[in-house]
Amino acid sequence: MLELTSGAGHAYLSQRLGCAPGELTLRELEGGVSNDVYLVQTPRGECVVKRALARLRVREDWFCTPERAWNEVEGLRALAELLPAGAVPAVLWEDRSEFLFAMESIPEPRTTLKSMLLAGQAPPGAARELGRWLAICLRDGCGEVWRARFPSSDVFDNLRLDPYYRFTAARHPDLAAPIHRLIEECSARRVALTHGDYSPKNILIAGSRMVLIDCEVIHYGDPSFDAAFMTNHLLLKTFHRPLHAPLYAAFAREFWSELGEPAWLAPAAAHHLGVLLLARIDGKSPVEYIVDENVKRQVRAAARELILHPPAHPLDAFR
Repeated sequence: MLELTSGAGHAYLSQRLGCAPGELTLRELEGGVSNDVYLVQTPRGECVVKRALARLRVREDWFCTPERAWNEVEGLRALAELLPAGAVPAVLWEDRSEFLFAMESIPEPRTTLKSMLLAGQAPPGAARELGRWLAICLRDGCGEVWRARFPSSDVFDNLRLDPYYRFTAARHPDLAAPIHRLIEECSARRVALTHGDYSPKNILIAGSRMVLIDCEVIHYGDPSFDAAFMTNHLLLKTFHRPLHAPLYAAFAREFWSELGEPAWLAPAAAHHLGVLLLARIDGKSPVEYIVDENVKRQVRAAARELILHPPAHPLDAFR
């Protein structure tokens, strides 16, 4: 596989982008644990080039087919049809032989919603807009057309259910039964287009523009997972930054205020919440900002209570 930072990689990209190799600069961006991501700059402009990794960058063994890149490409195109203009980056080109694709670069200055929340800040209206986007996917991303466009949930199982749910269940055998029941429920509930990584780290903020990225696990499935995934990240931050807990709770309330119907969504998301909370401490991909063992114990205790006695609504977890 071509190494993009090599001379051959620069030659390949320059040919793709219509410039001389010496006119091209490459800067690695944060790609999480599952991708190589580069900002490519040329005299003609810039773009982001992304490649899915076969082995993810975590301590545990964790593998997934790099062909999930094409799932992400299709997902970006699908979300561009559903969501407001500019809500996802445009796909520019793809190379299936190299598991690469290029997309629009969001101009500087930009940051992530995660960074803002950790600093005790939130863009006005962001929570409601994220709730509206998920509500659109629930309403307009359902039906046989979308089921046919995303027939497989294998990548979601490989990158979410297995490392977050099964792995965590194996580490907490006394909780295995409710966790495995949730896996079955989630796998059977195939009702709408589901992003699968709907979290603050995947929301770019650039001025007044908000952009959703990283949809490699998008599938036709259980949208209550997305609702719980976003809520879980807000709940985790209340343990890490208790001073900002009122901000996180308010953000969660505004997010949920836009979701509304269907009536099953909130209780279904509440069942996910405890498992996701525990998985970010004891799963294959623990959250990087909670390192204090006392805080980890607090999260585990809260997660256990949510798993064994799930509330009627995810917002009840903030009280």
